[in-house]
Amino acid sequence: MKALEILLIAVGLSMDAFAVSLASGATMKRLHLPNALKMGFFFGGFQAFMPVLGWAAGLNMKNFISAWDHWIAFVLLFAVGGKMVYEAFKLKEEEECGGPKTCPFDTGTLTVLALATSIDALAVGLTFSLLQVSIITPVLVIGLVTFLMSVAGVKIGSKGGHFFEHKMEAAGGFILIAIGLKILLEHLGFF
Repeated sequence: MKALEILLIAVGLSMDAFAVSLASGATMKRLHLPNALKMGFFFGGFQAFMPVLGWAAGLNMKNFISAWDHWIAFVLLFAVGGKMVYEAFKLKEEEECGGPKTCPFDTGTLTVLALATSIDALAVGLTFSLLQVSIITPVLVIGLVTFLMSVAGVKIGSKGGHFFEHKMEAAGGFILIAIGLKILLEHLGFF
């Protein structure tokens, strides 16, 4: 897998974390750097760990699905990307930090948010194992990109609110769908 493809996958996966970070940053009256870094570490850490789990599961199933691996990779990336696009346009309830609802920077809430935004990375990790991609470089890139995007999201959210939130999540979904389609077409001999 080429470096550009890994980077695009990392950007695609980080978009839901970016959207949550934007919304979380908007709950702050002014930027608190420790909160932004904490969110970045949680989201980046989970996004880096989940592909490893998917990759390990895929290695154990490789003999059973090797004839269909390109179709499975396409379906997984299409499903994850489609889910991201769908969720980008679905109405979401806004939360205010400090009100009766839970603050997104609390460790428990942040763990749930990081897990929820990294489920798609599990499927991508499975795809990496099916494509026989070494997991080390993608995991490092995915974790770093998600960390940076999350910290930036909190900062942007604290300054400007939600203007780009849904557009970024949809863009990430479209990137994953495009990569899945490329994998399928390559294995079918179109490239």
